[in-house]
Amino acid sequence: MAAVPTPEAAPRPRHVAIIMDGNGRWARARSRPRSFGHREGVEALRRAVEAAGELGVPYLTVFGFSTENWRRPPDEVNALLELLRLYVDRDLERLASEGVRVRVIGARDNLNPDILEMIERAERRTAQNTALNLTIAFNYGGQQEITRAAKKLAGDVAGGRLKLEDVSPDVFAGYLDTRDLPAPDIVIRTSGELRLSNFLLWQAAYSELVFLDVLWPDFDRAAMERAIAEFTRRDRRYGGIGGEASS
Repeated sequence: MAAVPTPEAAPRPRHVAIIMDGNGRWARARSRPRSFGHREGVEALRRAVEAAGELGVPYLTVFGFSTENWRRPPDEVNALLELLRLYVDRDLERLASEGVRVRVIGARDNLNPDILEMIERAERRTAQNTALNLTIAFNYGGQQEITRAAKKLAGDVAGGRLKLEDVSPDVFAGYLDTRDLPAPDIVIRTSGELRLSNFLLWQAAYSELVFLDVLWPDFDRAAMERAIAEFTRRDRRYGGIGGEASS
């Protein structure tokens, strides 16, 4: 039987993706409005970015605002949008100085001009950074992303820019919002919920899923370390035979 790797020797994830869930429940448990939970969620995001850098994770993707979030009450939607502004305005220069590259994925055609300008400013300001790649999924849905990619690919085939017989999973992935990113090794969801909620559906095909019974505002480096420790214990087979079974 193959030796079980120690935590020090086990492979660590290059790309960690997080579904940041539980802000509302965290606030409700404290008899506070949901907006209070969202504000505390921004602090948890800061801790997550810091932890990723300290733990040597080069890619971090977080689910900030889904296409379905537009269905929430207008006051809450406005509060979520304001938090993105707050995070960028308060943290952009610090992130830039620390070598963090900020990218935002998701649909942009229905965003207000001020939100779009803020996103583009953050991406321009940090475009040359390489210490940590922070991707924020904003106005994002996995099914919608796949649909957009399929339309672009179909247009290239119809226009003669791509041959139908050359279409492959790798080629299709090049049409996704995440075309410059590696697939996530691990997808973490907080709050104890056990679903992907339309997040990185294509990219997470072989990701390890870790569900933490921690509400997002309580997320910290220790929670990140627990998730990564769980990842190192997994036997990633990609449809093949695992090391223990094959020994």
